[in-house]
Amino acid sequence: MSSTENLSDVTTGTSTTEAGSDSTDNANYADSRDTTEGRVYTVSGGDWDDVIADAAHDERMVINMGPQHPSTHGVLRLVLEMEGETVTQLRSVIGYLHTGIEKNCEYRTWTQGVTFVTRMDYLAPLSTEMAYCLGVEKLLQIEAPRRAQLLRVMLLEINRIGSHLVYIATGGMELGATTAMTLGFREREEVLHLLEHLTGLRMNHAFIRPGGLAQDMPADYREKVTEFIKTMKKRLPLYDKLFTGQPIWRNRLKGVGYLPVDACLALGVTGPVLRSAGLPWDLRKTEPYSCYDEFDFDVPVDNGADCWSRYLIRVHEMHESLKIIEQCLEKLEPGPVMVEDKKVAWPAQLSIGSDGMGNSLEHVKKIMGQSMESLIHHFKLVTEGFKVPPGQVYTSVESPRGELSAHLVSDGGTRPLRVHVREPSFVNLQSMPAMAEGGLVADVIAAIASIDPVMGGVDR
Repeated sequence: MSSTENLSDVTTGTSTTEAGSDSTDNANYADSRDTTEGRVYTVSGGDWDDVIADAAHDERMVINMGPQHPSTHGVLRLVLEMEGETVTQLRSVIGYLHTGIEKNCEYRTWTQGVTFVTRMDYLAPLSTEMAYCLGVEKLLQIEAPRRAQLLRVMLLEINRIGSHLVYIATGGMELGATTAMTLGFREREEVLHLLEHLTGLRMNHAFIRPGGLAQDMPADYREKVTEFIKTMKKRLPLYDKLFTGQPIWRNRLKGVGYLPVDACLALGVTGPVLRSAGLPWDLRKTEPYSCYDEFDFDVPVDNGADCWSRYLIRVHEMHESLKIIEQCLEKLEPGPVMVEDKKVAWPAQLSIGSDGMGNSLEHVKKIMGQSMESLIHHFKLVTEGFKVPPGQVYTSVESPRGELSAHLVSDGGTRPLRVHVREPSFVNLQSMPAMAEGGLVADVIAAIASIDPVMGGVDR
């Protein structure tokens, strides 16, 4: 029988052919073909239950989840092979953002590279800026002033809180707890408002620069940060009330997405996923940078190695970040926020105009009125950038998702020869099959949420 003869009535969905009228002849209405993903059935009418029963004994279902699916934390595609509701095989398909950030950095100055790398992990942009700038400073053999280092730590911890809040908000929404979304994004707005006040932008700040910071803090930064700490200390206990003691939330996460410490080490998994398996590996403690060794804080660890442990760790980490921010305010003293070397220091000397955009008239007058040499130097530093001695470095920071590292190569010019970022979302995503295979399809969602991947970092 040709495929054109086996037509279906659009009103009833039943086969109108003579063979199709006999519901016992399954072969006529359930044609199949073999593909690389398994056998695919073409069903055109008849009894659906009979067709499924006939196919169940020797075939699996292949489900495509994403890349637009709201539960995949961005443009992540998952190809699931299933028997019933049990996942037998999972493959992650990435590359839908194709930003080319690392390659673009090779065509920009070292300072301009900051505006590219900050767009990788858009939930924790300051962490990527930090790793990149530490690498540039290592090549230049300079160190940011103490005030700049302390302010960097303060901004990183504020950013860490905002990132973990998105984890709770989106993870809760995907599992059906819509209140988690409204609460999580409410608190994240507090973070973004504060970061906007301190740096000028809500996201993708490009505020951490080689040699220090783009500018000093506004005059009222202490009051604003203190107010933020007070607000968060009041609101964070709500998450324990709403989730930690909630039996549905606990049962939904406990024992799901199990990944023991040996599997984490084999796959290179870091961050809260590794610490949930019992290994207290946090670069802020194990390989401190930017004055982190001066701060008193704990590294939350658990040995459950499941989604529940990762949730507990991230909630605990937000409290620890508040402790670090408080200590930053105590340690901060007046001083420069950029190195003194004028060949590197631009654009930290900028002052914003009265309209909140561009340079102030005083700054323009200073540059234009000093001397022709000053103007030429300013122009060349802005357009060409500073030269970085040849060499290569590898610098690491602890981002909210794990170990984030920058591998920078210089040939002695004003542009990087090579920029490569070890992005924790990309590495941690390797653990998805180990977490999901053998479990239920509903638990795949919880496992993705517990990894907390940001696809901007994966598809860089």
